[in-house]
Amino acid sequence: MMAWLAAGFQGDMAYMAAHGLKRARPADLLPGTLRVITARMDYLPASAPPASAGDWQTLVFDRLADPQQAVVSLYAQGRDYHKVLRRRLQQLADRLQQAVGRDGPAGRSGHRVFTDSAPVLEVELAQRSGIGWRGKHTLLLSREAGSMFFLGEIFTDLALPVTAPVTGHCGHCTACISACPTGAIVAPYRLDARRCISYLTIEHEGAIPVEFRVAMGNRIYGCDDCQLVCPWNKYARRSPLHDFDTREPLGHATLLQLWAWDEATFLRQTEGSAIRRIGLQRWRRNLAVALGNAFRETGDAALASVLAQPESDTLVAEHMAWALAQHGPVAG
Repeated sequence: MMAWLAAGFQGDMAYMAAHGLKRARPADLLPGTLRVITARMDYLPASAPPASAGDWQTLVFDRLADPQQAVVSLYAQGRDYHKVLRRRLQQLADRLQQAVGRDGPAGRSGHRVFTDSAPVLEVELAQRSGIGWRGKHTLLLSREAGSMFFLGEIFTDLALPVTAPVTGHCGHCTACISACPTGAIVAPYRLDARRCISYLTIEHEGAIPVEFRVAMGNRIYGCDDCQLVCPWNKYARRSPLHDFDTREPLGHATLLQLWAWDEATFLRQTEGSAIRRIGLQRWRRNLAVALGNAFRETGDAALASVLAQPESDTLVAEHMAWALAQHGPVAG
């Protein structure tokens, strides 16, 4: 972890460096912590087709191949997982406390719930608890569920029995490394977030580095490529929760349809979604890059028309200018 931070691979995510080794010391987050209960929640939409029907990976690849389609990472097409998983973990933790007869007042109950919401080494904890192993793309992998799931934790002062970790099963496979559009997986188990499309479209606040814009293609929020090619994801499980059903139009919209959103529409369409937190500016910045890539590939005059419109936001305007300069073939 410290070597990763020293290399600057966290990019703009200063909070990762600010917490330092606190991430590796659960008792620093909750004094008295003796055990960490880790949990997995599958998020692949129930509507995703099985392998026998052409599989869900093929559908995503088909959208990626159509430059005018907008591609949103699968995990973000439904309800914000922070809310869903945190609520269920809290219910589990409360039941656990009641079962052992220690239902104390808030803040003194001997447990605390985390869902990607604090300096917690989630993948490391999940690996040590036997949920799966760390894949070469740095995500957790399970023989029963691939990697299409969220992780959450309950820190507790109960001395529960410890489960054993599992061994890794990536072998010599490097499919995820080869598939990364920007070469962000710089070595097995080592990710440079500054190159990652998920980081660039979600966490990064400024201009998208020019050297990565073409590789972004039509990905406007996140990137699933390293998971799409992983052989273990043939075992990815569909979520039984409607919370993770694909919301329209996020799963089927074109770039131009999403570009037409004003701020009120953006807020309405992303209510309860993880997407809302990036705000309209970054949303339109990402769309502008994707529109430029589509313009280069198709030469569609409709794309040039919207990119040539006046824009008051300087960040978005710069990306629109870049996009408009991506002269493609003449559509006919």
